[in-house]
Amino acid sequence: MRYAYYPGCSLEATAKEYNQSAKIVARHLGLELWEIPDWSCCGATAAHNNDHLLSLALPARNLALAEAEGLDVAVPCAACFNRLRAAEEAVRESEAMRATIGEIIGRDYRATNRTRALLDVMVNGVGLEKIGEQVVKPLTGLKLACYYGCLLVRPPKLTAFDDPEDPMTMDRLVAALGGEAVTWSYKTECCGGSLATARTDIGARMIYQILRRARDAGAEAIVTACPLCMLNLDMRQGQAAAAQGDRLNLPIFYFTELMGVALGYAPKDLGLTTHFVNPLPLLEAKDVLRHPATRRERA
Repeated sequence: MRYAYYPGCSLEATAKEYNQSAKIVARHLGLELWEIPDWSCCGATAAHNNDHLLSLALPARNLALAEAEGLDVAVPCAACFNRLRAAEEAVRESEAMRATIGEIIGRDYRATNRTRALLDVMVNGVGLEKIGEQVVKPLTGLKLACYYGCLLVRPPKLTAFDDPEDPMTMDRLVAALGGEAVTWSYKTECCGGSLATARTDIGARMIYQILRRARDAGAEAIVTACPLCMLNLDMRQGQAAAAQGDRLNLPIFYFTELMGVALGYAPKDLGLTTHFVNPLPLLEAKDVLRHPATRRERA
């Protein structure tokens, strides 16, 4: 199984561990990720707030490079996935838009390929059965809140791989890895995105509500597929909780990191040692890092 891989800017900077763990688990599962050569920024939140045509042309260039290779595109970042899908649909629906974008980017793009979220590729492409067969260190006893955020499954016309109100793709993945996905109501709430930088007071409240709801639902950690959600929930967690007179210490994981742990890779190789909220004490307390045959007996 071969996909063009569009990592996006975050995975080269604040989300290096996402990039690292995604490549490790993909290779382990026989999923070839061909990184698009000379890929460029998709514009993410900035472009479509300023110039609609620019917001389509930027991702279209990357899609055109993948189309020339005859490949569908796997995208780990929720925001990038959303923007690439928007460009794909705009070109598919309008010959005039196709011609305009082709002139801007200096190459033809016909939208014959398809953009897919990496989470979708893993769960519905590679398949839960194959992933489950490769698990050597199941996430037994680990209670997780699966957090999709607002861009991975919305708008449904573009994302089109899960329920926009109650998505379950990540929940099913967690179950295949041996963990327990808790039921909670904030799985698609917005974390504030970049608002947390411009209006830290508003952003902090939004971040805290998500963290608090996850903890109230019984979660011991949150798992996400979005670099910006990760940044807000992990890096800003202490500030957001302190503003409410609380202290949560709730680890945040990328789904690929948990896949890597369950497949037997060391935390350092997956980038887990770079998190602001150290997730290792939780994994050690749950004995997840040991092989099941050598796990400590529980009272």
